[in-house]
Amino acid sequence: MKRQLILEDGTIFTGEGFGSNVDKVGEVVFNTGMTGYQEIMSDPSYCAQIVTLTYPLIGNYGINRDDFESIIPAVHGLIVKEAAEYPSNWRSQISLDEYLKQKNIPGISGIDTRKLTRIIRKYGTLKGSICSMENSAAEVIQQLKATVTPTDQVKRVSTKTAYPSPGRGSRVVLVDFGMKHGILRELNNRNCDIVVVPYNVTAEEVLSLSPDGIMLSNGPGDPKDVKEAIEMIKGVQGKVPLFGICLGHQLFALANGADTEKMKFGHRGSNHPVKDLETGKIALTSQNHGYTVQTDSLKHTNLKVTHIALNDGTVEGLAHTEYPAFTVQYHPESSPGPEDANYLFDEFMNMIEAVNKEGEKLCLNAQI
Repeated sequence: MKRQLILEDGTIFTGEGFGSNVDKVGEVVFNTGMTGYQEIMSDPSYCAQIVTLTYPLIGNYGINRDDFESIIPAVHGLIVKEAAEYPSNWRSQISLDEYLKQKNIPGISGIDTRKLTRIIRKYGTLKGSICSMENSAAEVIQQLKATVTPTDQVKRVSTKTAYPSPGRGSRVVLVDFGMKHGILRELNNRNCDIVVVPYNVTAEEVLSLSPDGIMLSNGPGDPKDVKEAIEMIKGVQGKVPLFGICLGHQLFALANGADTEKMKFGHRGSNHPVKDLETGKIALTSQNHGYTVQTDSLKHTNLKVTHIALNDGTVEGLAHTEYPAFTVQYHPESSPGPEDANYLFDEFMNMIEAVNKEGEKLCLNAQI
């Protein structure tokens, strides 16, 4: 069935519809990963966005039970050059088309994704609509221009109630701003006793759980829209070791007096080179973000830059100069992408252990 992709600047693409036939509007972004479409579609950070995949063949290894990053996908649509009808992989259970139909997500294939990506790179992210050929292009363009970008994406994808993921190791409170399951998996692999809490949890509620460490997860949208989290971070930092990823990194920066800004087209892919300024080592990283911390805004804060993006020099990592706290803009849990930065979870565990030992030493000295 013929369907169309219409952008707010008036550009119209015609292609073949697959997945759901529902009409959807969203911010059109692109991801350069060659694999990992299942993780991308189920990543809550894509809430209310329509994702263009630049690799030309998508769906060739199907959909399996293991590679989901959330149970309910929040993406608004998928744009591809070619969608494989008959997947071939020993783990495949259903096709990409079947999955999108199940989740009521529209897809469109036969699109010149190179041209679309060049448009986004030149003009920045644009609002777009995947819709029926019967829709009037002029009316859709008018509606797109009038559409206000949502500001409640984190509220949509965060858990509504706290829940445990038990372990016998360090107690970690994981604040869910749109958490990828890969983050939870990495903490589980380290035997952490995890409590996942909603995005609007207060500092008092977090501290009442007696955490050994606090993890700030990834998530969608503008960090300045999540004011509750900024206040919570101010109330917990310095009291408990803290590690933030992606949106968690941006919120940590805002809580410490830095500023963030929207990027022209963001970083979305699985081969972004990042330099560790302390060691000089380069890691290939998985990234998905449309906002960044302003470098100049860090001058009068207690934060130092620990990592930078080699492609454009943007801030990729921060550490507090007084408190046990660090954050990164990229995804060390790697889902999807390389595992170069997975060691950061171990550094978080080492930080928790060091703070606990220091606390034990202080208690011992007080008794003496």
